Amino acid sequence: MRSAFVVMGLAAIGLTGCASGSSGAPVAQASDDLVARARVIHQRVITVDTHDDIPGNFATPEVDPLNYPRQVNLEKMKAGGLDVAFFAVFVGQGPRTPEGNERAKAAAMEKFNAIHRLAESMYPDRIGIAYTPDDVTRLHTAGKLVAAIGIENGYVIGEDLSLIEKYYDLGARYMTLAHTRNNDICDSSTDSTAEHHGVSAFGKKVVAEMNRVGIMVDISHVSRDCMLQATAMSTSPVIASHSSTTAEANVPRNLDDEQLRAIAKNGGVAQMVALGDYVRAPDPRRRAAQDSLRQALGITGGRGGGGGGGGRGGRGGQPMSPEDSARAARFQQGTAAIDARFPRPTVKDFVDHIDHAVKVAGIDHVGISSDFDGGGGIVGWSDASESFNLTLELVRRGYTEEQIRKLWGGNVLRVWAENQRRATRGTKA
Repeated sequence: MRSAFVVMGLAAIGLTGCASGSSGAPVAQASDDLVARARVIHQRVITVDTHDDIPGNFATPEVDPLNYPRQVNLEKMKAGGLDVAFFAVFVGQGPRTPEGNERAKAAAMEKFNAIHRLAESMYPDRIGIAYTPDDVTRLHTAGKLVAAIGIENGYVIGEDLSLIEKYYDLGARYMTLAHTRNNDICDSSTDSTAEHHGVSAFGKKVVAEMNRVGIMVDISHVSRDCMLQATAMSTSPVIASHSSTTAEANVPRNLDDEQLRAIAKNGGVAQMVALGDYVRAPDPRRRAAQDSLRQALGITGGRGGGGGGGGRGGRGGQPMSPEDSARAARFQQGTAAIDARFPRPTVKDFVDHIDHAVKVAGIDHVGISSDFDGGGGIVGWSDASESFNLTLELVRRGYTEEQIRKLWGGNVLRVWAENQRRATRGTKA
């Protein structure tokens, strides 16, 4: 668990580290005509971000989702024309024991309850929960923002397959099979050893049950073997909810061309992620400078690898002491200096990943995610309020309105609908 300073301070100041002012203009100057065309398209398409993290005390007076200073809040979504956010029920990997599994389930329920509280108690006039793609369209047409739910880390089911249907009934529409460490389902892309060499025997049952229920199988974070095996065995289209390409940034969390082609063959979708270290492979000099800054200020924990916030774990939103406020200011100043020496990835760098994925997998199999408030954020798309900059860059590169509609949400809505169409909930796996 991160210290109170890290959880609160980085959530509050992490946004400024990737603001456009820290590294120059987020996008190159565009003609008035180009901007006008992009604005029309941005307004007409439904924009879907498939991965946004929340803390356990989300949708409380401590972390008000309307305007609390996070990368995604309702005011920033509205300002940036971000119509749909998949809020992540994220639980970090813990002990694979009966007690650990129970704690993971309780943590998951805390976040499910928070998302429902947001839409059903706090701001039902502003946002609604979508259980189907038709709900997305209905809520959008009614002028509301849309909350969808994804689970990050299959650890939350423990060894209980029945929880898959329970979480579906609560609104979960994808589940990431693993996170940063191996679990009982499969291997992680960032664990040090291969335990299952892909998907475990239990994991095969999990994929089958997800297909039966209608939850998208999410192959972000998992090992290459797991990804290829799970994609081949899934009878419904899969999703990579937040992964970019190894061709542009060769890191374990990204997808290579064989994986992109496998997703296309399966009919699924790869959601490129705007997390700095996955957009551009980390510069070790930048990482050393960041580590030195944290050490000098006595900051424990980390920022999640690339960018934007520290709000996903622990009990974010706790008051900061005067000492922590001063330390946060010094951290912000130090981060700005590091950004000046080692410029952060930009919207243009991010769209390079989209270009490559489209070239390999095809326009029907690529989408967009941010990983906001879980480490995501780049220059030009540092929070939900800057979402238009991404559409502008896509228009600049010659993408048509229909292609942009697919990238910004049409493809994932199609995959979501196909999972529900193929579900056979009346028959147990």
